[in-house]
Amino acid sequence: MAYQWDKSLETGYELVDNQHKQLVQAVNNMIEASEGGKGDQAVMQTLEFLTAYTIKHFGDEEKLQKKFNYPDYLVHRRIHEEFKITVGELTKRVISEGPSSELVNEVTLAIGSWLLNHIKGDDFRMAAFVKAAEARANT
Repeated sequence: MAYQWDKSLETGYELVDNQHKQLVQAVNNMIEASEGGKGDQAVMQTLEFLTAYTIKHFGDEEKLQKKFNYPDYLVHRRIHEEFKITVGELTKRVISEGPSSELVNEVTLAIGSWLLNHIKGDDFRMAAFVKAAEARANT
């Protein structure tokens, strides 16, 4: 079950949208590696990339929020921190149990659905605020 990027996921903030596309693609790559029989190493490499890129993306988002004094910064950051813990726990499970197709499906569903919900909720609000603050700063 691959995730499809479409206009409904665009926040309108290019940096954020480009990184979201990369995250969705990484989830899809993990699905493909598992379902395509590419082997445990390919699944693990994709999971490592996804984990590292999530951390980078969250850091970039949080810098934007601080730069423009986003009022929900602390809440948004806490949501990110909680998700990093979840991803860490899922990664530990994959390492200890092995990347079976059932577990990879569970991981990609958890990460993919969280990501889409986060984009359409928290990130839409954040991006709208940042775009408006940036526009005010440029006038």
